[in-house]
Amino acid sequence: MSLTSPLFFAFLATVVVAYHASESVAYRRFVLGAANAVFIASYLNDVTQVLPLIAFLALGYVCVSALYLRQSGLLLASGVVAILCCYIFLKRFSFFEGLGQLPFPYLTVGLSYILFRILHIMIDVRSGDMTERIGPLAFFRFTCNFLCFVSGPIQRYQDFSAMDGRAVVQLDASVVYAAFSRIATGYVKFVIVAATADYAFTFLSPHLLQPSGLTFLKLCAVYATVASLYTVYLYFNFSGYMDIVIGIGILLGQTLPENFDRPFSARSFLEFWQRWHMTLSQWFKFYLFNPLLMFLMTWLPSPALTSYLGVLAFFITFGVMGVWHGTTAVFVIYGLLMGAGASINKLWQVACTERLGKKRYRALTESTTYVYLARGLTVGYFVLALTCLWVPELPQFTHLLARLGVAGVLVTFVVVAAAFAMAALSLDLIQNRIRIPVSLSAIQNGEITKNLHLAGKMMAIVAVATLLHKAPDFVYKAF
Repeated sequence: MSLTSPLFFAFLATVVVAYHASESVAYRRFVLGAANAVFIASYLNDVTQVLPLIAFLALGYVCVSALYLRQSGLLLASGVVAILCCYIFLKRFSFFEGLGQLPFPYLTVGLSYILFRILHIMIDVRSGDMTERIGPLAFFRFTCNFLCFVSGPIQRYQDFSAMDGRAVVQLDASVVYAAFSRIATGYVKFVIVAATADYAFTFLSPHLLQPSGLTFLKLCAVYATVASLYTVYLYFNFSGYMDIVIGIGILLGQTLPENFDRPFSARSFLEFWQRWHMTLSQWFKFYLFNPLLMFLMTWLPSPALTSYLGVLAFFITFGVMGVWHGTTAVFVIYGLLMGAGASINKLWQVACTERLGKKRYRALTESTTYVYLARGLTVGYFVLALTCLWVPELPQFTHLLARLGVAGVLVTFVVVAAAFAMAALSLDLIQNRIRIPVSLSAIQNGEITKNLHLAGKMMAIVAVATLLHKAPDFVYKAF
């Protein structure tokens, strides 16, 4: 079900109206469960395509139920292994092609995020953080919530349960405006910015992956442009989707967690991952990085080794995150590149603190030159690392690297980093110099102006969608 199709808007309107037809919690939960089922069914051509998903959910529920009966570490480990093996088999990872595959097509959309929700429940039940028994219908509503089914955000069951049909939403003018404004902003990002970047990216990228007569400098320029366009596409596609589902959640009494917090304003790679896909990075930090680091520090209890153990934990965590993103070897490279970026950043912080001291290092990080240089290097590194996402097959990836060479990659990195640093500095200077008069600010926040602004967004969405004649797809549902 495409987010821009009339069918989706009809589905959404039906769900919102049905949800508010009664204040009964049981009724509202039925509406949400039925909405999940209808949303999943929209991806199916045959009923057999949903059977593997049902089996995966059933296995997850059995593992959770077993942990409620006995909070055993061995039982948790066995359940995690069983869930991961089933996930790997269903996702058809290229590393395990020898395992075979099911002899019919089936649904894999949503499987990656369902995995996180099941593992989170199992771990929290084992640790005692989650004592509330979860029934099969509540388990289905949480794991297959149609708002978060395709790509999150990743939500804890405890937060979901507090709102599961219980929230009383008064759809007054302010609430409806807030919801529609957020949804419209999401569609502007999704339909206009992301789709435009995607068209330009699709036009230019073949020049990199196919033989061409480009000179070295032109090749680097095209690579910098294509990599930057993909980053723009990915961010506005993904953050636009988040705006849409968070806005819809407001109408259904669900406060979904934010997934982005101005990531391109980050002053370091570690800060970037605190702002980009935040629910994913928080999940990995809480359920993998922290326990792994604690285990390593217990195994090697030397304060001098703490930073280096953190580096090892970064590589393992981001390596797993990379494998989660895709099923080919290139995604392992992506994870290792993310781990390398985080590790280098951490070691740099440790070295500077030891060399300069905390006070002088803090002063250095606040200087204008350092801030924009750090922002440029952070974004430049991330932009080039994202190549793994748009060149997911290893032969194409190695071919591109061979064409560029080490010199080409370095030149492109410097170009992207410098261009972003200068653009960020220029925008900040312009914003700091602009002062909106109080009288204009009052007009800007008036009801008429806000409604005109919302109407303008909607007209732009319709115009661009009609012009492009193609509904954009959501990029993360492929991961």
